[in-house]
Amino acid sequence: MEQHDWPAEYAELTAADQRAALQPAELERLAVAAFVLGHDDEVAAYRERAVEGHLARGDADAAVRSGFWLGFHLQQRGELSRAAGWQARITRLVPEGNVELAGRVAMAEAAMKMNSGDPAGALPLFEQNLQWATEPDTIVLAALGRGNCLAMLGRGAEALIALDEAMVHVTGGQVGPEVTGMAYCSVIALCLNMYDIRRAQEWTRALTGWCDSQPGLVPYRGACLVHRAQILQFRGAWSEAADAAEDACRRLSAGTVGSAWYRLAEVERQRGNFEAAEHAYQLASGDGMDVQPGLARLRAAQGRFDVAIAGLERALAEDLFSPNRPMLLAARVELAIECSDRETARKAAAELNELAPAESPYLQALAAYSEGAVRLACDDPRGAIAPLRRACTLWQRLEMPYEGARARLLVADACRQLGDTDAEQMELDGARAVFERLGADGDLTMTEQPVDPFDGTGLTPREKEVLWWLATGATNRAIADQLFLSERTVARHISNIFSKLHVSSRAGATAWAYNHAVTRKSWAQISHMGRNDHSPPG
Repeated sequence: MEQHDWPAEYAELTAADQRAALQPAELERLAVAAFVLGHDDEVAAYRERAVEGHLARGDADAAVRSGFWLGFHLQQRGELSRAAGWQARITRLVPEGNVELAGRVAMAEAAMKMNSGDPAGALPLFEQNLQWATEPDTIVLAALGRGNCLAMLGRGAEALIALDEAMVHVTGGQVGPEVTGMAYCSVIALCLNMYDIRRAQEWTRALTGWCDSQPGLVPYRGACLVHRAQILQFRGAWSEAADAAEDACRRLSAGTVGSAWYRLAEVERQRGNFEAAEHAYQLASGDGMDVQPGLARLRAAQGRFDVAIAGLERALAEDLFSPNRPMLLAARVELAIECSDRETARKAAAELNELAPAESPYLQALAAYSEGAVRLACDDPRGAIAPLRRACTLWQRLEMPYEGARARLLVADACRQLGDTDAEQMELDGARAVFERLGADGDLTMTEQPVDPFDGTGLTPREKEVLWWLATGATNRAIADQLFLSERTVARHISNIFSKLHVSSRAGATAWAYNHAVTRKSWAQISHMGRNDHSPPG
């Protein structure tokens, strides 16, 4: 596609329009520039003026083409009634015998059927359109429509082939920005729905490259922002993922915003911001989104296992063929293990394994992790290591650090049970490094074990480190610098210390430390302290 300086083009055309009304062709250029820069509210008005301008000149063919793109834009915005009105109008304008224009109108009708929930009725229309379409934009639209209909009908493998065909034209650079952006978002959404994470990541990188080549372009809109947030979350870029999800929450309207709120809730839950996650789950549910298994995981983290299990069981029984079922089963395995319900964990892991095709590394990793977790819970640490190692490898290949770190925690537990304390510590250190980098405060606690479980405090080694520094009068920032932690992680450790020592202030914790002789000697007894090669000030 020819590259433009979109801000300059938009500024030039709007200034010219203020001096004198633009010609229809220039209005169409302005509509595209407005769309690219994110001025979506202006696009329909420019397109409408273009249609009227073409009609005033007696050019019905051009009016139909412009009206087609107007209807396309309105459908993408969810304004189906207005789109249907323009569809009816341009249908009457098609000259008798003009096959190309009749095909455009038929494709608009197909899109209306698809967006209204009738993929079976829309599919043959899109397939017919593929036979007559000659322009890259219309070929791509027909292929996208066909692919999305196939996906809605549960024919995922065929849908991917159809979308791959569309993307050949897109990556060739001959398709306009409106269709290009939609094509990328469609293929990414389908890949995510089919758990083809690697493919979704590849197309996301390609989309980013295309966006970078278009000065001023607003790249991610609506549902595409939700997809981007999910990819960023997988990659461990949680702050960016939260930003993308929040942007989607602002841009999407009622009836479609639930997925954005759910994605934001998932990021906040992983970051340990349970209050923010709870609020986002509520908003997602209010928009009609089923918030499982995320809410169940939140409830489990809050210690409310009965509520968590009830929510998961309801969701699993509600739709036996839900695309979300693998995620529900994975959560059910973990909750069953937490509650020592080995039989339920085995059954859920077995069903998950059946739903994990070889062509989906993501589901294969999820199934391997669940199998390893079940084996570990059933006192088979030696048998657990192989599937857990496989899960780690797959997560690494998929560039999903958080999931890989969680698998390493289970490997560490298996090594501990086998008496291999060196391997245990290396796995714990590796997982801890990832959790600290991601800011996964809740998971960090799982990497730490008390030095002496009978010391009466339950303080972990890291908490004892923090307590010693706190007792010297060090600020949170100073402690963070010394221990290579974030200030938020230090604050979490201090909160845990207060709770375990039954004190309410830094002064109280300091007094406890002095009363219980937390000195250099006790510092030196904490075996893992030496890994930072630091000594506290004397």
